[in-house]
Amino acid sequence: MQQRFQPFTRLAAVILLVIGCLVVLRPFLAAVLFAAAITISSWPLYERLLARLKQRRTIAALVMSIGLTLLIIVPLTLVTWNIADNASSYYDQIKANLDSGTLDPPLWLKDVPLVGEMVDTYLRKLLHSREELLNVAKNLLEPGRRLLLGGGMVLGSGVAQVSLAVFVSFFLYRDGHAMLQALATGMDKLIGEQSVTVVDTVSRTVRGVMYGLLGTALAQAAVAAVGFLIAGVPAVALLSVATFLLSLIPVGPPLIWGGATIWLFNHGDTGWAIFMFVWGMFVISGVDNVVKPMLISRGSSLPFILVLLGVMGGVLAFGFVGLFIGPTLLAVGLGLLRNWTADQLHS
Repeated sequence: MQQRFQPFTRLAAVILLVIGCLVVLRPFLAAVLFAAAITISSWPLYERLLARLKQRRTIAALVMSIGLTLLIIVPLTLVTWNIADNASSYYDQIKANLDSGTLDPPLWLKDVPLVGEMVDTYLRKLLHSREELLNVAKNLLEPGRRLLLGGGMVLGSGVAQVSLAVFVSFFLYRDGHAMLQALATGMDKLIGEQSVTVVDTVSRTVRGVMYGLLGTALAQAAVAAVGFLIAGVPAVALLSVATFLLSLIPVGPPLIWGGATIWLFNHGDTGWAIFMFVWGMFVISGVDNVVKPMLISRGSSLPFILVLLGVMGGVLAFGFVGLFIGPTLLAVGLGLLRNWTADQLHS
């Protein structure tokens, strides 16, 4: 009787152990997944660095971790501080204009079809009536406070998650070869001959999606920053980071450079506004059409709806780093599904 139930007892013990490990790691799961995605994506670079450092794994892992810190954590921290500083200065400026009665709606608002005149009239009445402005402010105060608090918490948790991911990546780099051998042995026991194909699909897909998402986002943010600097748009760092984040959504960047174009038109800089529109249409948006296919060609391209669901669901599930984890997990699942269905068709 004991021998008959022994396999089930072992299986139950393993399942309980896995559940216990997941419960313990749950607060750090997002950072661990992000660290794994970064490590897989940059593993070829780590291998070259390791060869140059004569197989000194600790030093190579430390160099890679410092590089990630300079590339990700420092800019993200500076942007978080910049957002807080700009929010404070904009608040003081708006408050001073309200006190002096010089705050008016933008001139282009009247020209908006159908609703422009009505909205402009309402805003002028609102901005020049202290009583109505106070009533609106009371209604918007609590939602605005929650929005600012939520945005600050997302950015703050993003810095913390990325910092933890970089810390975890050091150990993944240093002990990566031993982990790969253990993983290969375990997967070979679980799924047999298909283990090599599954590992190859996962690594290729993760690299392709991370290269495509991060590479395109960085490229779009860089060319957007150049355009903002040339056109004289303020808060270049903030707008560039917004372009970086929204580039993960296919229709995101036009919201940023389009807003900059409207701002330039509103300030009478028609020539620079036209330049910003052309730069955004052909250079910033062109990066998505040229760079992303080149970078993601080694991996698994995601349909539009899966990218959108991956970004939104990733943020809801994992916070800031879910921007990258969500689409990557969906791409891995899609890649494995495609391989499985292809094998089924061939058989």
